[in-house]
Amino acid sequence: MIEVTVNDRLGKKVRIKCNPSDTIGDLKKLIAAQTGTRWEKIVLKKWYTIYKDHITLMDYEIHEGFNFELYYQ
Repeated sequence: MIEVTVNDRLGKKVRIKCNPSDTIGDLKKLIAAQTGTRWEKIVLKKWYTIYKDHITLMDYEIHEGFNFELYYQ
């Protein structure tokens, strides 16, 4: 299990525990459960990279302590 951090621009910071084999879509569902928003509305970014739902965290080389930027569409 790894722990990643998700920050939105409004100051909300959420820590999520997940497996490296989870997809970005699975991670969005975990974030939605903690923040109370619908997972379809969540967009995860880092700089100019937008992460796609069907690719795993391992494929994106996301590791312990990684920090995502959380946006809503």
